[in-house]
Amino acid sequence: MEPSTSVLRGSRNLAICAVVMWTAVASGQADGRREDLLKLPSRDVPQEWLTKAERTGFRETPRYSETVEYCKRLAVASPWIDYQTFGVSPEGRPLPLVVASKDGAFSPQAARAKDKLVVLVQNCIHAGECVGKDASLMLLRDIAITKVRKGLLEHTVLLVMPIFSVDGHERFGPYSRVNQNGPSEMGWRVTSRNLNLNRDYIKADAAEMRAWLSVWNAWRPDLHFDNHTTDGGDWQYDLMYAIDTTQAAAPPVARWVEEKLYPSVLPALEADGHLPIVYFGLADSKDPSKGIGSGGFGPRYSTGYGSIRNRPSILVEAHALKTYRTRVIGLYNIMLHTLELLNRDPKSLRDAVRTADEEVVKAGRTYDPDRKFPVAIGRSDKSVPLTFKGFAYRLEPSEVSGQDRIIYDNTRPIEIETVWRKETEVTKTVGPPLAYIIPPQWTEVIELAKAHGLLMERLVDPVTIEVESYRFTDVTFAGRPYEGRFGAKFTTEPIAESRAYRAGSVIVRLDQPDAKVAIHMFEPEAPDSLARWGFFNVVFEQKEYGEHYVLEELARRMLAEDPQLRETFEQRLRDDDEFASNPRARLYFFFRRSPYWDEKLNVYPIGRIVKPLEVKTEHVQ
Repeated sequence: MEPSTSVLRGSRNLAICAVVMWTAVASGQADGRREDLLKLPSRDVPQEWLTKAERTGFRETPRYSETVEYCKRLAVASPWIDYQTFGVSPEGRPLPLVVASKDGAFSPQAARAKDKLVVLVQNCIHAGECVGKDASLMLLRDIAITKVRKGLLEHTVLLVMPIFSVDGHERFGPYSRVNQNGPSEMGWRVTSRNLNLNRDYIKADAAEMRAWLSVWNAWRPDLHFDNHTTDGGDWQYDLMYAIDTTQAAAPPVARWVEEKLYPSVLPALEADGHLPIVYFGLADSKDPSKGIGSGGFGPRYSTGYGSIRNRPSILVEAHALKTYRTRVIGLYNIMLHTLELLNRDPKSLRDAVRTADEEVVKAGRTYDPDRKFPVAIGRSDKSVPLTFKGFAYRLEPSEVSGQDRIIYDNTRPIEIETVWRKETEVTKTVGPPLAYIIPPQWTEVIELAKAHGLLMERLVDPVTIEVESYRFTDVTFAGRPYEGRFGAKFTTEPIAESRAYRAGSVIVRLDQPDAKVAIHMFEPEAPDSLARWGFFNVVFEQKEYGEHYVLEELARRMLAEDPQLRETFEQRLRDDDEFASNPRARLYFFFRRSPYWDEKLNVYPIGRIVKPLEVKTEHVQ
């Protein structure tokens, strides 16, 4: 996914609060465990059903065409497997989806009719991190062909995206990931349009992400896996994982993770010979004794996006320095043990996600100006002791970089006493309205809301209503693009005013299960809001200007007609030397106060409806 050095490059210190007893104590496993002690989870597999990774001793991973061919063979050989596609990449490759069901529940409608849990597994969102693909192919084979894992479909329907970033996957070669220990060749981190899909969940600029959203909206999975490989320092841990249980997560889902998932899956992984730990960042990349930290992900990432849709979204990061064999086995086992839990106890997760959806709908039915909905989560300074299982290392001066370089000795496991900053705190809240109203000309925004599956209504007749909104001040822009966009930074000032909305304006009410998605999209102060991503940059542009000779006459009339304005202007001249020496600023002092000034400049066009609204609407298809 991303290197976990130096606080994961400052941006990816993901969430998990409730796992300290499982990860910090490590339940008696020996230090320096040998990777060859990990046994292959699949045995007695017919030769024709060995995956390419297995056939090559985990030296190679299959190409796109080989992967699709294997999946199609599964579908032909087993009535439990259906091969589908869910879109087409920019380079024209179909996006593969494998549906596994013992009951023929190969559609969302059939899965709901049979009351099955739906589990979505996605692999190769970063296509060089292909470990989940090979683990998933083995798991599907063991479910449907050898049937040693057939019990995993008793209460679940399994959706597997073997390759999400298919174009990135086919930018294939030996030089994709300098930090990664195998396979011999692999795909590239980003799409053919140079977009990182695991920054794209809210803005959904990529065709692949729009297609992914269509799968989520149709199936509404109960649990989501996003399988990766992480970089970072050399330590004993072979698996990192993260699920949002912060203040941003739905409480019923967070409780299920803490009370059901962790106590079941983490000990099972350790019994298999793995050493898992929460996905973390080092406070100092060269000194674990200074502490590790984990925190919250925003909804630009898979785990944060799953959270705002009230589902546990599991980020799995196999450690890049472990052998490819070890990494594939680790991904196989964490998926295996999670699915075993779901089939032993499907009711607890089903109840958690249904309750979470119901609570969101209920909260959206009334407006509470004192409600504080968290849109940004940060790391608290609070910490707990942790014994960190690393390897011996030394520092020596480098004539190349000019700084100390770190040299690991992974034959010498060590324990380092340190602290874990695991608690999070809410850093930004908003008070959600009853609904948002979007003028019809903002077609890109409306289409994006539709892509996220938000329930929307369109005004049949024009209306004039009182709304709340925002005025932007202190607007600045990024100096270079990030994920293809020049994001905006600003301060917001709340405003309340009467606005006329034309027929065709779109209303997004918050009494719906996915209301959190709307809040994160439409509240400008949310870190991943559409305003932050630059969808509304044009409202920051002044389009009408005044010639100085015209403004001179306008200013003189205004001064003659308004003694209070003259006093304010003269006071400004006395107090502000920069203003006094700037002819344009002096003239625009008057232009901004005149009827000619653009009243929509720096004003957010989306309105917040906080009073019950009865208008004639039609459903947006």
